[in-house]
Amino acid sequence: MKTLTEYLWFETKERRELVRLTDTVASLVEKSGVREGFALVSAMHITAGVFVNDDEPGLHEDIWRWLQHLAPHGPEYLHHRTGEDNGDAHLKSMLVHHQVMVPVTKGALDLGPWQQVFYAEFDGRRRKRVIVKVMGD
Repeated sequence: MKTLTEYLWFETKERRELVRLTDTVASLVEKSGVREGFALVSAMHITAGVFVNDDEPGLHEDIWRWLQHLAPHGPEYLHHRTGEDNGDAHLKSMLVHHQVMVPVTKGALDLGPWQQVFYAEFDGRRRKRVIVKVMGD
């Protein structure tokens, strides 16, 4: 079995950001030489997530609104007793989840016609990272 592990670093400028990772992950799959297997893409922070969906601005705004509705930014979180102000970001991370597993077939990402891989940042404005691990034959 072949494996490749790479760390992607981001310097997010906003508290919340979406970073499209599809092309980078596809390049890592090619670099790995894996023909049949999987690519794991995982946020290495507890206030971020990774998901697969359409790259459409209206949908992105719908996702942000949905997350804000379920876990609104505000002062009411008990977590804030620690001196942090990101209780909502921890909950948003749980809703989106921290990782995805994407199939690799014939040496390429095997995504549906509209599927893209995204990193979602919920408490940015500092350096963050994602691990990409490609595994297979």
